[in-house]
Amino acid sequence: MARRTIPILRHLLTKPRPGVAAQTRSVTYMPRPGDGAPRAVTLIPGDGIGPLVTNAVEQVMEAMHAPVYFEKYEVTGDMPRVPEEVIESIRRNKVCLKGGLATPMGGGVSSLNMQLRRDLDLYASLVNCFNLRGLQTKHDNVDIVVIRENTEGEYSGLEHEVIPGVVESLKVITKFCSERIARYAFEYAYLNNRKKVTAVHKANIMKLADGLFLESCREVATNYPGITYNEIIVDNCCMQLVARPEQFDVMVTPNLYGNLVANTAAGIAGGTGVMPGGNVGADHAIFEQGASAGNVGNQKILDEKKANPVALLLSSAMMLRHLQFPSFSDRLENAVERVILEGKFRTKDLGGHSTTQEVVDAVIAALD
Repeated sequence: MARRTIPILRHLLTKPRPGVAAQTRSVTYMPRPGDGAPRAVTLIPGDGIGPLVTNAVEQVMEAMHAPVYFEKYEVTGDMPRVPEEVIESIRRNKVCLKGGLATPMGGGVSSLNMQLRRDLDLYASLVNCFNLRGLQTKHDNVDIVVIRENTEGEYSGLEHEVIPGVVESLKVITKFCSERIARYAFEYAYLNNRKKVTAVHKANIMKLADGLFLESCREVATNYPGITYNEIIVDNCCMQLVARPEQFDVMVTPNLYGNLVANTAAGIAGGTGVMPGGNVGADHAIFEQGASAGNVGNQKILDEKKANPVALLLSSAMMLRHLQFPSFSDRLENAVERVILEGKFRTKDLGGHSTTQEVVDAVIAALD
């Protein structure tokens, strides 16, 4: 077993990205439950364009004969809860691929995305925002990983009406969760040969809550002397992202800030339609579009069948690497990158006019 494991690890840690001579290939820091056997994956197509882009992944997986098979469940954002059979499927399979789930605005139905994160303790959200060759953006050399605490902060859901017209919302920060997400960020940086971790905060105003988050990050940072650690206030962070995004490497944030920072970074690097991501816990992982899927309910895109499948395809490549299928992950990433570089098949958000199916067919044709 040891002889088999060493070459796999060497392949994961040293294979370069196409066109970059001496760069270490990114490896998602996640528990890897696979042993090389075909794996069952829970599939939630979701709302709006979700079924369209998850079907794109299914087609590509079938074309490349990837060693995964899907257990599909219909879940929609207007359900009061995620059905228990879906939760049990994810617990059993340990891995899920998900399209967007719409969250109703205002009172009534709670977010099913938040329920999944709480029930499965998916404490880390990871979004990789990077330039794709051939896709013109205002900034070059962007390669940012935003690691966001996923279970507490402003998203704790602890709200109540004190008196009519006065609502109180509680922001919860704990040392346990802050240390856990900081440790994840530094471990990710260490395993991926990243040089710097930046903690994003508002401790100048929220001195106790964000102060505790910073204190936890500082304590964890002392265990990683080879990684540069710095801190930045969230409003300055947003300005610096827009002005000089190349200065950032790994960013670790509380819940709400991470959502804002990840979407800003995604917009800078090419848009939410090309940014992969995942939500990760000690035992389970859900892979989905990295930044907010604002077009989940865009009826025009759905009617024209022109949703961009790139983000979910790259997220599924992350999933394959997580499952210890690195060669399949590399094939998929390389095919997507080749299609983007050639520029013949792109959806409207990337400056083209292609349908989802045309992009999928191009990716399948580009598979090695």
